[in-house]
Amino acid sequence: MKRRKAREYILQFLYKIDFMETLDVSPPNEAALAGALDNFWSEAGESDPKIRAFTEEIVKGTILNSKKIDSIIQKVAEKWTLSRMAAIDRNILRAATYELLFRRDIPSAVTINEALEIAKKYSTADSASFINGILDKVAKKYSAKDEG
Repeated sequence: MKRRKAREYILQFLYKIDFMETLDVSPPNEAALAGALDNFWSEAGESDPKIRAFTEEIVKGTILNSKKIDSIIQKVAEKWTLSRMAAIDRNILRAATYELLFRRDIPSAVTINEALEIAKKYSTADSASFINGILDKVAKKYSAKDEG
């Protein structure tokens, strides 16, 4: 599925900038972000415009709303700080939390399921249950989606 591939790119990009000191995202610098995305696409070699568009929407939204997203994750992640979380898990949580909070067109269950599948592929054996617990709390406490 195209969105699964896009979400994998989202994780790769967010993970990469989590460790880059040259990309100033606090406060978000949109010009630097655009340049970093251009470089990322050059390296990734992805040409599908739908994958690229979805990836960029979620990446930009996650970064531009990073303070709110991190604050919410921190509130629901009892006894955990963001800095103690594995970088892969932290960035899966950030992107999924963005989707839960700001993307009314994507059902919460889909967002959470996609995050879990990506965690199973890229992180540790325990990550999926950890991520599921946090995202479930975010969806219940903060998501404004009308799930019917």
